[in-house]
Amino acid sequence: MFDAIVVGLGGVGSSACYNLAKQGLQVLGIDRYCPPHPYGSSHGDTRIIRKSYFEHPSYVPLLQRAYTLWSELEEEAGKQLYFPTGLLEIGPADGVVIQGVLRSASDHDLPVERMSMQQAKRQFPGINGEEDWQVLFEKDAGYLLVDQCVETQIALANHHGATIKTNCSMVRWNADHHEVQVETQSERFIAKKLILCAGPWSDQALLEYRLPLKVLHKHLYWYRCENPLYQQAKGFPCFFFDTPTGYYYGFPAFDESGLKVARHSGGTPVAIRGNTRAGSLDGTHHREEEDQRYVEDFLRMYMPSVIPTSNGPSQPSRWKGCYYTMTPDEHFIVDVLPDHENVFVIAGLSGHGFKFTSVLGELASQFVNEKPIGFDLDFLKMSRFQKASTQ
Repeated sequence: MFDAIVVGLGGVGSSACYNLAKQGLQVLGIDRYCPPHPYGSSHGDTRIIRKSYFEHPSYVPLLQRAYTLWSELEEEAGKQLYFPTGLLEIGPADGVVIQGVLRSASDHDLPVERMSMQQAKRQFPGINGEEDWQVLFEKDAGYLLVDQCVETQIALANHHGATIKTNCSMVRWNADHHEVQVETQSERFIAKKLILCAGPWSDQALLEYRLPLKVLHKHLYWYRCENPLYQQAKGFPCFFFDTPTGYYYGFPAFDESGLKVARHSGGTPVAIRGNTRAGSLDGTHHREEEDQRYVEDFLRMYMPSVIPTSNGPSQPSRWKGCYYTMTPDEHFIVDVLPDHENVFVIAGLSGHGFKFTSVLGELASQFVNEKPIGFDLDFLKMSRFQKASTQ
């Protein structure tokens, strides 16, 4: 019997396996593909990490711990995974992003530099924005090498004795007070505890709980730009814009692919049909002209030296698709199942969860070890949806 089975080996699952295995526990991790793979959320080269969290101040203590754990992972692996480029957050002074960042910074005494749009344009040539917008710069923010993070955590989990099974899909699970059972296409496994972190497949794994999860297909673009202003080597940071057409984010150019940019808003819903999804969770990705048009209009307006000024579509140097698994309020689900105290769920990371995966894996290990979790997670409980549905 295993101490724990972890279903899904993306950012959260690979972290959970690593945290459990390095404590000497018997852990089994399974994934329907071979991670890091392009069929979930934990891929696409890079993800932003930041502390002054506009989404909710209660995330900040989790992020502070996450930074420590990413550093410890780097030390054990002997490689750099986090790059502190800094982060520009730009938008209306009374907008969700600026107000949310300032609230989190104030509540948790975090250093954030405030500047006008004109000051920001002088300090970071290459950006643009409305004259009355405000700009915040978080020096300690940056990016994680997302695929390498997953790969490293799985490798270290293996090193510490974890059993990893890839190309292995869970068919069903069940639990009683004594144990959990997980069935795959060919085997049945038994453990004391179950960690469900199945990403876009979470609603299938938790069908009877009727969680209001929605999967969105998203798009990532890279553009080569001749202007060196956007190079990481020249000091250009990560960025997040709050604009009239939605949220956009991106990364400085640090290799031959160029500057990476994506639309945090929008996305194409992926429908569920039985045990499969229409769309492309089989790995068949489709670019959408409308999404690319939004991104390139954003670049021409607010980062005008990235692509040519013509109105026609440009040709990105690279493109990738990924998935957001959304909750209605865009906050995570991190909770024990109400009727199975030996099953822990981490789901619905809503497109902003990878930076947390180091600490979410640690929380999973604390659950298995029956240790107290020293964070306020009430705002991430499943019950918030059950309450909403009965009102």
